[in-house]
Amino acid sequence: MRKGELPRYQARPYVCGAIGPFDPARLDVLARSGPAVRLVHRAPDAALLTSTPIRPYGTSTGDGGEQDSGGSGPAAFAWGGRLPVSAAPGTGGGTLAGTGARPAWLSVAETFETPGLIDEPDEVLLHTGAFGLDDVYYLADGDAIYFAGLIEPLLALARTPYEVNWDAWAAILKLTYPLLEDTPYRQVKRLPGASALIWSRTDRRVRVDRRAPRWVREEPFDRGVTGGDLVELLHEALKPYDRVLVPVSGGYDSRLLASIAVAAKMDVESWTTSPDDGLDNDIDFARYITRELGLPHRIIPQYPEKYPEEALWAARRLEYLTSHHAWYSPFAREVHAAGRPVVDGLAGGPLMKNFLITADAVGAGTGATRREALLAALATGEPHMPVLGDAALAWMDDRVRAAFTRATSMLHGHRSELPLSVLHTRTARGIARSPVNLVGPEATPVFPFLHPEFFDAALSVPVTRKEGGRFYREILRAANPRVATLPSTNGALPHRRVPLRSNGPVAREWNHRMLRKAATVPGLMSPQMLEVVAQGPDALASFGSWNSRFWLRGLVLFGAWLGDYEDVLGDLTPPWSGSIG
Repeated sequence: MRKGELPRYQARPYVCGAIGPFDPARLDVLARSGPAVRLVHRAPDAALLTSTPIRPYGTSTGDGGEQDSGGSGPAAFAWGGRLPVSAAPGTGGGTLAGTGARPAWLSVAETFETPGLIDEPDEVLLHTGAFGLDDVYYLADGDAIYFAGLIEPLLALARTPYEVNWDAWAAILKLTYPLLEDTPYRQVKRLPGASALIWSRTDRRVRVDRRAPRWVREEPFDRGVTGGDLVELLHEALKPYDRVLVPVSGGYDSRLLASIAVAAKMDVESWTTSPDDGLDNDIDFARYITRELGLPHRIIPQYPEKYPEEALWAARRLEYLTSHHAWYSPFAREVHAAGRPVVDGLAGGPLMKNFLITADAVGAGTGATRREALLAALATGEPHMPVLGDAALAWMDDRVRAAFTRATSMLHGHRSELPLSVLHTRTARGIARSPVNLVGPEATPVFPFLHPEFFDAALSVPVTRKEGGRFYREILRAANPRVATLPSTNGALPHRRVPLRSNGPVAREWNHRMLRKAATVPGLMSPQMLEVVAQGPDALASFGSWNSRFWLRGLVLFGAWLGDYEDVLGDLTPPWSGSIG
């Protein structure tokens, strides 16, 4: 993003601010380093600035303009797709920032999946949504905490040269997304889901409040939920909308949501693009589905010669946090001009079809072996040749394993440990970046599968009922039996092949330039990979298999990041350098 355009915040606001004894001059630097903002709340030890006016909830005061409470009364703000318009200060567990079993901030976080700031006489609280889908990044500077919805503005406050966070890059390369609080920079951290930073005006210090959200506290039991029950709940989840765009990919999730939208007689458009998987069954199958549903259907084309531009646009918009979603770039830019909320099937895989939950994980005899099996399924598989150096790979394996154990620790022994572990790591940190950060903030993403009633009901269905897609097919039949029988990308696929744009001549030349940047880090690449780089762009043609191209994308992402930030990065000696033979 350093050399790219800032997102245009139209569907949700860009937010930044500070808690604790902040420096007004430093806050001004933060405010000037991102999208244009205005002050909406200021009090001793608290400031909130937003790109569009937001009202405090639960109060009759405030019109979205500047509010100076002087710290004398409670004020609560939230920003996101669904807002707590009727919540009242002091409800849901004592004070807004109370320390009971379920403080009010957590109720807002898990019901509306929104971050927020709560200012009370004794303390100021900054919190995330329960999954943390809308990012809250922060930088500690002395006792003050500066926060923003983007990483880049906070870098204006960071010490230079920036210190590389190798733990973040280990997870991005191994899993395609970081874990815990990690971003590519040591000083800038991401506040995890269901967490709060609380500045005490009496103790003059910050503490962290990390909570288990509702679906972790209240372990689900098999309630005998049927496919028809879930279809009814999806109708409820989509009731607030009357005009939507439903991307149809040919899989289960999108056809289900399109079927619900049509049955509800909504004004629906459907678009499809290629996922650059070498098959393009999505386009063929989407035509069958939209024809059956009678939907206007548009194909968003993609062009091999534009792949470098698309990949770099996605990388910068996502602030280099995941190697996913380059293929989605032209689609997202078209969505920005559509003027419709986009119905997205986020979380459908782990909730309803056991996606990435292997038989080894389900049948594991101990918690440790269950987590090891799940981590193996989430990690990028073996490439056709060694890609990382031995010392780098060993170091990354150890760091990612430890981070994954910590990131899922609250789920250990939970009845739904497996799907929730996928949802709290891969879904929230990697897959959600597409609808939240590429579609949004210019357009509104809608996540029906995360609607509280639907989520709880789907989670209550045992994983054994979901094996092989059996339960999901029951849901599809209840929604639209004719659409349920159409070919799906979730089943056996035809062998029609199309060229990969990400491995075409133009892409190979760009990928090669990025790999040359990445190769400057000692020991990162294996001798075999360094030899491929030395042979030139055409040698990358061998990276056409699923696993190999994911490894390639991760290294290319790292190289692109180095290219954008090389003049402000510090020592690039990696932590495994002492182990290089």
